[in-house]
Amino acid sequence: MAQPVLSVKNLTKKFGEFKAVDNLSMDVEKGKITLIIGPNGSGKTTMLNCVSGLYAADEGQVFFRGEDVTKNKTHELVEKGLVRTFQVSSPFTRLNVLENLLVSYGLNSGEKFKWAPFSSKWKDEEKDAMEKAYRVLELLEITELAHDPAYTLSGGQLKLLEIGRALMTDAKMILTDEPAGSVSVILAEKIFSHIRELCRNQGLDFLLIEHRLDIASKYVDYVYAMDSGSVLSHGKPKDVFEDIKVIESYLTVKR
Repeated sequence: MAQPVLSVKNLTKKFGEFKAVDNLSMDVEKGKITLIIGPNGSGKTTMLNCVSGLYAADEGQVFFRGEDVTKNKTHELVEKGLVRTFQVSSPFTRLNVLENLLVSYGLNSGEKFKWAPFSSKWKDEEKDAMEKAYRVLELLEITELAHDPAYTLSGGQLKLLEIGRALMTDAKMILTDEPAGSVSVILAEKIFSHIRELCRNQGLDFLLIEHRLDIASKYVDYVYAMDSGSVLSHGKPKDVFEDIKVIESYLTVKR
């Protein structure tokens, strides 16, 4: 088997005596869209927070493209190509869509005090940033929104903007929490269609959390089901969705 693009080994995260993530291990294969499911409180988002550097794990290791990144901060992971988007989109609301994309571009020498007076040092970067932003807008089919303020966008459009900002960083893998949460069915299908396009044709890998299994199941390649901070089941979508242990985890009242 080829080396996983992301590998989580025996990860544990505690809050006091409570183990939100309990000795969890999972591998994400290159070229796949991998889905994490589980009832509320099963540790999905906490796990993603540990992998993306927002939380420091108490135990375990995280490997990205073969490198141990367990202790890396979020900005260091972004530089390596591991980028996180969130369940609640938080753009710069007074900036328009294009400006939000440009802010996410890594090479902004003109924003640095020592280089700002010397346009010859950064004008090519500005041109490259603008060209890349329009490529991202076109790829996500939101070019017509380029000059719309972010606060005017719908929930689904904000989700696409989140993905667009990740693409501006030259992401190699995107971790995303409920990309289709609280949006219309039509936009949810569009978002997952773009995720599949980015994976199949642009070489991006995805690890995502999603509760709308009726939609996600049509697009994902592999599924991990979590409960009580651990992996309960994993495999092909149909096999995991029909696993009696997974079904019971959704029906059991946690005390």
